[in-house]
Amino acid sequence: MLRRGADLRWLTARSWTNRWYPQGVDTGVLQGRRMLAISWFRQDRTRTHLASRVSFIDLARPRRFDVALAIEGEGGTLEPARIHVGGLAWFGDRLFAAATKQGIWEFDLAGIRSVRGAVARRLTGGARSRTLVAVRTRVHAVDLRCSFIGRVFDDHGRPLHRVLIGEFRSKDAGRIGEFDLTSDGFSPRRMLEPGLRHMQGAVGWGEEIFVSQSDGLRAGTLWRGTGDGLQRASLPLPAGCQDLALDAEDRVLWSLGEHPWRRVVHGIRFAELGIAHGRRT
Repeated sequence: MLRRGADLRWLTARSWTNRWYPQGVDTGVLQGRRMLAISWFRQDRTRTHLASRVSFIDLARPRRFDVALAIEGEGGTLEPARIHVGGLAWFGDRLFAAATKQGIWEFDLAGIRSVRGAVARRLTGGARSRTLVAVRTRVHAVDLRCSFIGRVFDDHGRPLHRVLIGEFRSKDAGRIGEFDLTSDGFSPRRMLEPGLRHMQGAVGWGEEIFVSQSDGLRAGTLWRGTGDGLQRASLPLPAGCQDLALDAEDRVLWSLGEHPWRRVVHGIRFAELGIAHGRRT
């Protein structure tokens, strides 16, 4: 990838392929390095999901690697996680993925291992003969469509054990639920109804939430506010915008575009959002 300011662009077939589509984004620490995580799903010509993966991008040096997402079947056989991976929430070794209509799937980053041959080809949809893999540990049932998931921070930039889980809906307005993260799963705090269709991601900073809204091949919209009353922000998001992630250390709000040839991992500086020194000015 090539970094320009706060933007990242793919320099390979990832920029145009219609087999893999980028969806979710979050930041965290893996192998002692601060990483940006981008989730992808693989589909065939009938749009049947075949596999999913996460690309981990080192934020300090030109290095990235892919980790296939898998589930463990009978006898320990690994099968691909055939989910949309519409959003990510990264808490230490626990990676949560939005599995549209199938709740939230949790994957273990501490147990990443390498597989080869037929297993690797199965987990990557026939794409590779060797891959790293993270295995699902739990499925968390949530009474929402679970199109996306994002983390919540306090207004000093401290990450909370809290997430926003929401719904993409094309005809009706979707909902966003705020949940506490526990050892057993997600405990509901409140339900929001912003009145928006095509929501793609949501994150929280203090009392404020940020929501991304896609509009086909046109630029996406960033919404912000408290509770159900959101206001359109003046800063556009990429065409085909997807998930959101707050990076409190680099002070960037990340989003990304999914459309071939228009794919960018787009960063908006906190200063542009009026967030300074951990607080909105």
